[in-house]
Amino acid sequence: MNARVRVPLLFLGALALAAIVGPMLAHDPSAIGDVLATRLLPPGATDAAGQWHPLGTDRFGRDLLARTLAAARLSLAVGVAGSVLSGALGTALGAWAAWRGGAVDLTVTAVADALLAVPRIVLLLVVAALWGPGVGTTVGVLAATGWMGVARLVRAEALGVRRRDFVDGARALGASDARLLWRHVVPNALGAALVATSLGVGNAILLESGLSFLGLGIQPPAPSWGNLIAGGRELIVTAPWVALVPGVALVATVLACTLLGDAVRDRRAGESGTARLLAERA
Repeated sequence: MNARVRVPLLFLGALALAAIVGPMLAHDPSAIGDVLATRLLPPGATDAAGQWHPLGTDRFGRDLLARTLAAARLSLAVGVAGSVLSGALGTALGAWAAWRGGAVDLTVTAVADALLAVPRIVLLLVVAALWGPGVGTTVGVLAATGWMGVARLVRAEALGVRRRDFVDGARALGASDARLLWRHVVPNALGAALVATSLGVGNAILLESGLSFLGLGIQPPAPSWGNLIAGGRELIVTAPWVALVPGVALVATVLACTLLGDAVRDRRAGESGTARLLAERA
């Protein structure tokens, strides 16, 4: 495993572990005590009760480290769930369109092209506004607006796979269309879907944070990086750490997800090139 994969993977693993364990060991992320004595403490300060706040506190005196880690748990879960669901939906629709062809292929492709022509943030805002904010709505919106690119990639891969000799051999042995599709075509077309899904995790986290920032995603008091940044935007001059701490966490996480997705894509491209070279030599 080279450094391009190891570094972002270690960072994301450490973040996930801290998000799971951190809120249990640190301060209660939702606890509000003596607001006047603990509000807007700078990073590294100790309050009157002797409790240390390494990243400071917000306007209600809540510990920012605990809230950022609790928000990481929710933002990572929503981003990964939305990306995985959109990848699964895109894989199913793309494979189905490539296998059936005809009107099914034209319909799926037309719908995907039409949705790709509309900016995703506009679709997110419209759907979130219609169905109301919340965790379930956010995950559903991310899944419903992110499948199109995966479907196009899987369709292209599946069209190539279905023409290979092993598919004809399985058909000659009496395999049904459903078995051919889900046991032979889809597994060999999953590489593109996995790459697209891994690249989409960072984008999904960023979109979820954007919805929460606008008040259409995760709702307070549940912490999300988006609503934490929104809660600190009015204090950016007097207490900049309130918005900067979750903002830096968001940027670092999205960057790590993007670097990991790029590394997976490049590795798959290298393996495909090696396999093609060996086939040509054979």
